Amino acid sequence: MGLLIGFGDSNPSFAYTHYYGVEFDVTVSNPDAVTRIGGDMSLHQQLPVHAMMKRCLLNDDGTVNYYCADNNTALKDSGAAAVLDGSDGQVMVELGNQYWRFESDGNKRRVLVSLYELPGFKLWENAYVSAYEAALDRTNHKLSSVVNTTAQYRGGGNQSSWDELAKSQLGMPATEISLTNFRTYARNRGTKWNCNTYRIQKQLYWLYVIEYATLNSQKAFDASLTTEGYHKGGLGAGVTTLNSSKWNTFNGYNPVVPCGVTNSLGNHTGVVNYTLAAGGYDTNDTVVSVPSYRGVENPFGHIWKWTDGALASVGASGTDSVAYVCENPANFSSSITANYIAKTVLPASSGYVKTVGFGEDGEIFPSAIGAGDTTYFCDYFYTSLPSSGSSTRGFLFGGNAYSGAVAGFAFARVDYAPSNASAYIGSRLCLHV
Repeated sequence: MGLLIGFGDSNPSFAYTHYYGVEFDVTVSNPDAVTRIGGDMSLHQQLPVHAMMKRCLLNDDGTVNYYCADNNTALKDSGAAAVLDGSDGQVMVELGNQYWRFESDGNKRRVLVSLYELPGFKLWENAYVSAYEAALDRTNHKLSSVVNTTAQYRGGGNQSSWDELAKSQLGMPATEISLTNFRTYARNRGTKWNCNTYRIQKQLYWLYVIEYATLNSQKAFDASLTTEGYHKGGLGAGVTTLNSSKWNTFNGYNPVVPCGVTNSLGNHTGVVNYTLAAGGYDTNDTVVSVPSYRGVENPFGHIWKWTDGALASVGASGTDSVAYVCENPANFSSSITANYIAKTVLPASSGYVKTVGFGEDGEIFPSAIGAGDTTYFCDYFYTSLPSSGSSTRGFLFGGNAYSGAVAGFAFARVDYAPSNASAYIGSRLCLHV
């Protein structure tokens, strides 16, 4: 399998106005040095591609049962009460059909998106991503996206003896599950269901970058607009500010934030404070800020997310470490097969991400380190080299509740095999139609 690192066409000229996007220079360290571009700048106010994102209740056959109210997920769009416990389907965010184009012109990178099939744009077909971090229906062994505090959906590592304690996992997302088993539990819902997928991970990241014109996903949240009517700020620190020792003592790094904290935001981006009551994690109340990006709760932080459709071959020397992608979910695997295409040579050591692979499909795998928490991509990359030979690793994205400034949309690590399971590793639920 040869290494394929390509770039989009240079210096394109469109006779169309139905696209919008951003441009940045890979040599400029300021993460806010991102310029909004497009044939019609009002699209950066309207954000028509972004506006397609909305929470819904999705049946196992992939049909929408109903959409949730724009401002409150606890309600249907009709105004009646929504049922979020799994009875009416999985609580998902619909993405819609989107057309993308990624260009490189010297040191310049451009990310463009459209509702329309413009020349050189590639269709990313409609898909659904869970509104919440994935839960597990432990009766039927199906990956889920629900607000349900019964034992059937107990989160973490399914610790039943904790149900009456402050560290109860009732209502929490599921962890201590390997990438391989997350894939299996998702497919138990249907052949097109998956755990978190790499395409959706990078899709959400670039949507964020276009909307906020920054590479820094942890900028402070700001609900106000610029004078031009554009969004500004970021998603805040996220659930990344806990103390590692206290979290470990409290519940062994199991989840601390239940699914559905951001339901009051509906389809909107924002931050909701959640309080860890005194006597559990700490002797005093501890408040964490739970972000939601257009209906996607905790897009980074809290727990790591196993991400399918991407694998890394990590060599002992580090120089032959490569990220691979499988574009067809039906061919996802826990080993690098012929269905996986080499995309990016990964850095040989850990550090803050300076550049990403990008290429013609907008890869967000790190290609060079040497940045900081407020420069370039502002997110970290973590790798651990084998003592000899090479090792197949899965991709984890986002960070956990004590990651701090290293966390974010593009924070990736490749030190765990797909068979690994841990208390602070979960995933999401996705469906590619």
